[in-house]
Amino acid sequence: MRDGHFLRTSCGSPNYAAPEVISGRLYAGPEVDVWSCGVILYALLCGSLPFDDESIPNLFKKIKGGIYTLPSHLSPSSRDLIARTLLVDPLKRITIPEIRAHPWFVLHLPRYLAVPPPDTAAQAAKIDPEALESVVNMGFDRAAVTEALRRQVRNKATVAYYLICDNKRNGGISGYLGAEFDEGGGGASEPGGTLARDSPMGSRRPSAVAAALLQQRITSLAQSWHLGVGTKAHPSDAMAEVYRTLTALGVRWKKQGAGGYSLKCLLDGDEAAVTPVKFEVQLYRLKEERYCVDVQRLEGDLMGFMDVCGAITSELRLSG
Repeated sequence: MRDGHFLRTSCGSPNYAAPEVISGRLYAGPEVDVWSCGVILYALLCGSLPFDDESIPNLFKKIKGGIYTLPSHLSPSSRDLIARTLLVDPLKRITIPEIRAHPWFVLHLPRYLAVPPPDTAAQAAKIDPEALESVVNMGFDRAAVTEALRRQVRNKATVAYYLICDNKRNGGISGYLGAEFDEGGGGASEPGGTLARDSPMGSRRPSAVAAALLQQRITSLAQSWHLGVGTKAHPSDAMAEVYRTLTALGVRWKKQGAGGYSLKCLLDGDEAAVTPVKFEVQLYRLKEERYCVDVQRLEGDLMGFMDVCGAITSELRLSG
């Protein structure tokens, strides 16, 4: 998507989709996200969806007309916020900055949520030398980190860099990295309060707490998400199970490279897949004695590919 261009793809779950999405009209993006957030907020506070019907045409009619009811137990402030997020006219719908300033949103808001999201574009344009030096001291290559920041690549080094920048911008121990650990003030049970001095961690220096939180978040966020089916089986046993699964599903394949751990596959078109689906199946190692089977679409019908992925994951019998 480029500046000045709009989206028109009708996508997402119907119950959460904005009127302009299901109507096929042009939209920018943030305004339809606000609508979906309003649906989620309604579901959290009311225990049901605002727009629901067994008949899709009737469901779409309710969404396009903004037809829903608000339970009487809701507070006036929450009723106002829901009503403003579920306005049919996207130009009149509340915006994200307005939501963040709404009385219901800011009530008892934890300080780590009150901190505005970082401007990643501004961060990428100007590299903080102190934060960069801290990342280099962790063992990362300076040139590689600088290039990754310039290209806005997410990896362990850039995750560490942005966390350090957040920590500096929020005063060292506030904001994302420990608003609940400031010295002084009320106890941890108070809305937005601080850690009580007589608690087990109250005697620790704030800087030590912030450093511990920073390292914990770096360790947690830097761990990669592994998409695929994990297994502890021997690679040859895992691939034998992959071959069996593909054969059962009527998929043709050919091996790539040495070892046979990467396959190019083809599922011929039928009623389930309008066009043939080409995809790759790859077995790779996550760590010692731990492997993952990953599937990636090359070309063909997307829904057909999703059906293939579902069939493969349900058919594969790999030891966890």
